[in-house]
Amino acid sequence: MKNFVRNIFLFSIFALINYIILIIIWGDYAHIFLKKNLNYRIGSYGHMFSRIKEIPNLKEIDILFLGSSHSYRGFDTRIFKKNNLNTFNLGSSGQTPLQTEILMKRYLKIIKPKLIIFEVYPNTFSIDGVESTLDIIANDEIDFEIIKLAFKQNNIKIYNTLIYGLYYDILNKKKDFKEEIIKGDNKYIKGGFVEKKLKYFKNIEYNKKNRNFKQKQFDAFENIISLFKKGNYKFIFVQAPLTKSIYNSYRNNVFFDKKMEKYGFYFNFNEIIFLNDSLHFYNSDHLNQNGVEIFNLKLIEILNKQKII
Repeated sequence: MKNFVRNIFLFSIFALINYIILIIIWGDYAHIFLKKNLNYRIGSYGHMFSRIKEIPNLKEIDILFLGSSHSYRGFDTRIFKKNNLNTFNLGSSGQTPLQTEILMKRYLKIIKPKLIIFEVYPNTFSIDGVESTLDIIANDEIDFEIIKLAFKQNNIKIYNTLIYGLYYDILNKKKDFKEEIIKGDNKYIKGGFVEKKLKYFKNIEYNKKNRNFKQKQFDAFENIISLFKKGNYKFIFVQAPLTKSIYNSYRNNVFFDKKMEKYGFYFNFNEIIFLNDSLHFYNSDHLNQNGVEIFNLKLIEILNKQKII
């Protein structure tokens, strides 16, 4: 029996080592279309790599923006600069509270903002956040917190990408990488904003539906708030505008609003400003530059009027 257990153990070690070697070889040489379960992309969609590289040089940040693509595509640092506010946007594609918590543990004490504006897109509370975890693995550092999150999410794509990412970091293969400022219709703006070439959305109707919120996301959200309070950081929550057609298709908007209001100051801009679906958006839930300007100026007006900053 002892020999059997010993052989199983040795075989498991042998299999694991070979699996790691296979992942590295596959990541280095396989075509992208063959890497469905290995998604390691430095400089991927959203310019997360460039955003992270700015952090060590940040000084006197008035506002730190957090959240999903609605954050890094919704808060234009240039508009705030014109209004004498120095801002930084740490939003990222598909960022859920699970990933925001990790980013705050890493960077909050470095950035030291006077105010944190957390963009709370309801859908990020109803997804697993695999996309955002992959983004962090490839474009930021791998530490114990991201490894713990990988086991919590328990996704094969994350495991494979984590293995390859560790290999990449150990060999320091990121050191010479430079991300392009312009990628297709997207331009990275210093401070973390990504400007989209002006496009317009063709309005469509959507069927009624509910979001299925995940408790683990709200647990992470509460952990983030605890970090803010522990560090005596001022914070508010903002829901960025969506097209009326997609916003009104969700049945549980009021439920989410009431939940957010319990956590602190919360502004749902779907109820504050009224934009045109075709003129102010480039898709169903992202503002075009015309919409961004209206949204940001209204937010600045509220911040000043209520003396939040």
